Amino acid sequence: MSYEVSPIKNINFGATGVEEVLQNVAFILSTPLMSCPLDRAFGWDAGIDDPIHLRKARYTYQVTDAIQKFEPRAIVENVTFEESDVLNGKLRPKVRVSVDGESL
Repeated sequence: MSYEVSPIKNINFGATGVEEVLQNVAFILSTPLMSCPLDRAFGWDAGIDDPIHLRKARYTYQVTDAIQKFEPRAIVENVTFEESDVLNGKLRPKVRVSVDGESL
């Protein structure tokens, strides 16, 4: 089964199993590289000042790499973007993942 995940809005501190994995992916999507005080390597590089088509390609790589590194139980199937503010070039990633060992 696959799930669509967007940047996190709320945290469930008691999440377990598949819900925990999906929440971790959402947290990764919400965390720019260098913004986590005790782990500067956590997150993904949301670079700026690239043309939109180039930024989408880089974001796809960055998001996929970060999820594989920090939440290996999630298998990235697809990365798309919601263009929330096209005039200012803001992209919001949405990731379709499946969970390895879904019966967690």
